[in-house]
Amino acid sequence: MPKATVGAIIHPSESERSTILLTRRNVNPFKDHWCLPGGHIDDYEPVEQAVVREVKEETNLDFAPETFVGWFEEIFPEYNFHAVALVFAGTGSGALQEQPEEVSEMAWFPLDEALSMQLAFTHNLVLQQYARLLTP
Repeated sequence: MPKATVGAIIHPSESERSTILLTRRNVNPFKDHWCLPGGHIDDYEPVEQAVVREVKEETNLDFAPETFVGWFEEIFPEYNFHAVALVFAGTGSGALQEQPEEVSEMAWFPLDEALSMQLAFTHNLVLQQYARLLTP
């Protein structure tokens, strides 16, 4: 049975939508890979609350989801992992603070650079969809 997860494309401000935050995973699967902040939705938790909570837990940022980017299947039998990710884009505010139990590093990247990286899960596809949304 697939799990329901959330992901966040975080930009520092409305005028900087092509700068995004990536985190380096400190847990399996995909340990040491860069990815978007996010995680599992708790039982009976509304989706937008879940993405706000996950961003806070992983980055210490307050996240304001503004755009639903889409849903993405994440099927990796080699990791015994199957999820459907619901991804939102929005502004993050506050002070970044790594949570070493989940995240070993965080950094802001230009979207073009992030698109060229080998990201965890299906996050390359997620960012491609986000880039299409930014293009008028």
